[in-house]
Amino acid sequence: MTHVTSNPPEGTPTWLDIGVPDLDRAKTFYGTLLGWQFQDAGPAAGHYNTCMLRGEPVAGMMQNPEDQPDVYWWNVYFATDDCDGSVKRATDAGGEVVVPAMDVMDLGRMAIVRDPRGGQFGLWQGRALPGSRIVNDPGSFTWNDLFVPGDAGPAREFYEALFGYRIEPMADAEGLDYTTAARPDGRYIGGVLGGEGLVLGGGTEEVASWLTYFAVDDADEAVRRVRAGGGTVDEEPADTPYGRIATVRDPFGVPFRVMKPTPGPES
Repeated sequence: MTHVTSNPPEGTPTWLDIGVPDLDRAKTFYGTLLGWQFQDAGPAAGHYNTCMLRGEPVAGMMQNPEDQPDVYWWNVYFATDDCDGSVKRATDAGGEVVVPAMDVMDLGRMAIVRDPRGGQFGLWQGRALPGSRIVNDPGSFTWNDLFVPGDAGPAREFYEALFGYRIEPMADAEGLDYTTAARPDGRYIGGVLGGEGLVLGGGTEEVASWLTYFAVDDADEAVRRVRAGGGTVDEEPADTPYGRIATVRDPFGVPFRVMKPTPGPES
């Protein structure tokens, strides 16, 4: 387990949130699957719910905006020490601003941007809230992959320019166009997969999207809970060198992965 008490280094995935069409149903589904409880910030904050794991914030959830009734996905936020500066670097590198930098009460400063392939993500400059306070532990996120339809080169160059990532081909990718992304200090934070027909999350046949992995104690039991809660299974649990992984969808069709990680050093 990693317990986060201060802002992570630049470019580290640090928060997740999702807009859903039925907040109560989503809370029941994810609460049962991941062991979350929920804190409602009230009407002034649009009933934004903080997803709590053992009393610590790990993600956010809200009713989906009415002008986007059919668009749901887990939005990953990356840590930054300077949200406004990161927004400028993103646009200089060919990105697009979706939500300009703004303060979120005393919690932090955020923005939403898209990479040159349309992959949407957030930036988070933590203040009172550094981000998810538990990561890499059952019930919290443990990895994120960017799925890019077609050529992933422009997306890789964008994230290199924005966060200084070191992009490396993965030796055991078996012919896939898969690269890992590491911070300048060498810590791996996610991956980028390119190829025709990759459509997940908020992506389309032309638009990239991020896919989140949630750590679980038992991938097979997690899949059972997904089905029992009204979700569906795209890929049954399978063993990999990194853990036992399944690709699933919540009751609204939002894809994510559940993963029982192979024991190893905390990341």
